[in-house]
Order: sequence, then C-alpha cells, then structure tokens
Amino acid sequence: MNLLIILAATLVAGIGSVWVAALLMRVGVRSTGGVNAQHLLSLAAGALLATAFMHLLPEAFESGIEPAWLFGTLLFGVVFFFLLDKAELWHHGHEHADPHSHGHAHDHGHAHGHAHAPRTGGWAVLTGDSVHCFGDGILIASAFIADLRLGLVAALAVLAHEVPHHIGDLVVLRQTSATSKVALVKVSLAGTMTALGGLVGWWLVDQLHGWLPYFLVLASSSFVYVALADLIPQLQKQLPARQTFAQIAWLVAGIALVSGVSRLAHGEHDHGAHDAAHNEEAHDHKH
Repeated sequence: MNLLIILAATLVAGIGSVWVAALLMRVGVRSTGGVNAQHLLSLAAGALLATAFMHLLPEAFESGIEPAWLFGTLLFGVVFFFLLDKAELWHHGHEHADPHSHGHAHDHGHAHGHAHAPRTGGWAVLTGDSVHCFGDGILIASAFIADLRLGLVAALAVLAHEVPHHIGDLVVLRQTSATSKVALVKVSLAGTMTALGGLVGWWLVDQLHGWLPYFLVLASSSFVYVALADLIPQLQKQLPARQTFAQIAWLVAGIALVSGVSRLAHGEHDHGAHDAAHNEEAHDHKH
C-alpha cells in the first residue's frame, strides 16, 4: 500500500506540476498583471523552506543520530548541489547566454524569460527535466517511508517548486515542437520519471532503512539550496513597496500552505498514535 501511495503522489507531483504550469501559461503568466511569475517563485521558495526546516529536518533529528553527523550531511548536500550547478554552468556556458541549460538538477528559474529561445536544445531540456524529476521521486519516497504526513508535504513542495521550472521548459519546448500540445506531452512524459524515482527510492530506502535520516537531510539540503541559491535570488530586485509586500505575502503563503497540508494530513488520530508510541517507548525503557 505504501508503494501505491508513493507512486500516486509522485505522479501527481511530476505530471500535475506540468499541467498547472500549462494552465497558468494559458491564463497568462506575465511580469505585471495576470498570474505573476515572481509570485509563483515566492510561493515555491516558501514551500521548500518550510518543508525542509519544519518537517524533514526535525524528523531526521528525532532519529537520535549525533547532530554533528546530520549537520555534516546537510553541509555536504548544499556543497554538492552547488558543485552540480557549477559543473553544469561550466559545461553549458552562462545560463543567460544559453537559455536551455536546464540540464542540471536545479535550474528552475527564469520562468518568464525564454520567449526568444532558438529552435535547438529541446532534448537537452527534456533530459535534464527527466533526471531532475527522477531525483525528486527519490526524495518524495524517502519522506513517505519516514511518515505519511511528511511524504504528502514533500510531494506538495516538489509540485510547488516545479511549476515555475516547467513554465520555462514549456516555453523552450514550444520553440522546438510542432504544436504546444506536443510540447505539453513531451514535458509530461519527463514528469513521469518522478514515479520511477519514487519506485527506486522506495526500494533503496527500504534496503537501507538505517540511512533514512541521512536521506531526509539530503532532501532538505536540496530544498534549501534550490530556495536560497536559485529562487530567492530572482526575487532580489529593487521593487516598489507594493510589489515587495506581495512577494513577502506569497512567500508566507507558501509556508502556510505546507503547514496547513501537514496539519490536515497529520490529524488528531495521528497525534494520538504518535503520543501512544512515545508512551510505549518510554515504558519499554523503564523496563
């Protein structure tokens, strides 16, 4: 049953984010008025940070593993994703010069800036998207194995931060595909790789269950890096007070959204079960 839930959640996160992106593009994502791409980035950043700091990391630290080891894993993860970015930028050149350099795991940005992309690089975008979605699936599976509530929150965070990314991908793919529907199908197929990642993650974490806290910390480092190194820098522009307030409001909305889903998923029943488990553990320690 756990595997079925993981597969369903990864498909919703992987393909659902593509369809939401396509819907927002149909409504009209633009820098002023309509659906503001900056607001989407703020929402995604808030969701990622809340998932990492309020859910994944606390769950990992409850394992009883020495905090220094977990913080070391967090540091390793952040540096690893930084090096991954550097390697990809070195390989593809500066991302503004080459707007198709979505090949690395965390190039989510510039959702609104690909209108004049050349008619090349479509497969590079799809390959990078597939690898990225596969990694997201492993992270979601790790969270689900730790706790159902945690898995739902992680899936929501992945969906939220993939929407701005997929808007950029769809814009690029529309330049290289016969029709916009073909572009949507291609990006949706890349999104199914999230489910494959979920399957591999389920098997891998099940085999290495003792390593689960480290998987959760690595997932956290991924979310923190994407939010702080990719999404938030795109919001660091000098804007009028009204637009700045809107950015902050959407950031807070992302945090509130993750917290709300967590509360709904957790429920009073889970709280009771959690307390009962703790009481039983305390009783076992006494004896």
